[in-house]
Amino acid sequence: MWLLRGAVTTLISPLGTALVLGLLSLWLLGLGQRRRWRRVGAAAGVLALGWLWLWSTPVVSHALRAQLEAQAGTAAVEAVPAAAAMVVLGGGVGGARGTARPYPDLLPAADRVWHAARLYHAGKAPRVLLSGGITRPNEPSESHSMQVFLRALGVPDAAIVHEDASMTSGANAQRAAALLRPQGVDTVILVTSALHMRRARAEFERAGLKVIPAPTDFESLGRSAEARDWLPDADALEGSGRAFKEWVGSWVLGR
Repeated sequence: MWLLRGAVTTLISPLGTALVLGLLSLWLLGLGQRRRWRRVGAAAGVLALGWLWLWSTPVVSHALRAQLEAQAGTAAVEAVPAAAAMVVLGGGVGGARGTARPYPDLLPAADRVWHAARLYHAGKAPRVLLSGGITRPNEPSESHSMQVFLRALGVPDAAIVHEDASMTSGANAQRAAALLRPQGVDTVILVTSALHMRRARAEFERAGLKVIPAPTDFESLGRSAEARDWLPDADALEGSGRAFKEWVGSWVLGR
């Protein structure tokens, strides 16, 4: 199921769509004998290149991401109401790998863990539920990798609750609700990247929890455009792909 989700996500991304159009173009051009098919094949090829160029352009990619981030909520710690528990979603810390990498590795979304520490020290929640399973063989779960980072940031182990079996946002929500609701917790502070907040919030509300959004890891909101942002860039294409995933996921959830 997880692999199927990954395949679908790849297909709906700008890169996946462009590859499909490119393959269609080659197939139509290969029909050869009929001029109409060759024209359609050439048009599909031009469309594939144009689509890839569009979403590889940083100014377009950041505009798409900024729309999602603007819906995420406030980033200010003092504006976040207190709750009985905080849930931090994985995706920001890579696990240790024995002697090759003896400590967790901070990934681009590691702001999630740092923001959770800020909220904890501000007294916003006495419990921190870390949600994330094992994503790679021979590595600890994301949940336990995040704990190492939080411990270094002064959050005591006694405040931490682990949910280390989930691999998707939907599973994060379902398992967090199963752990917290029997303890009388029906409202949580949800910490995740601003780009991901809309879909994550929908998943947690679907699981029966009230959500106080605490977004972090803002990539595009408030970013000033530069001249080079009109030139295609691989990072911009990757960012567009992640934004497409969030938009489609939110649409599926009816948000």
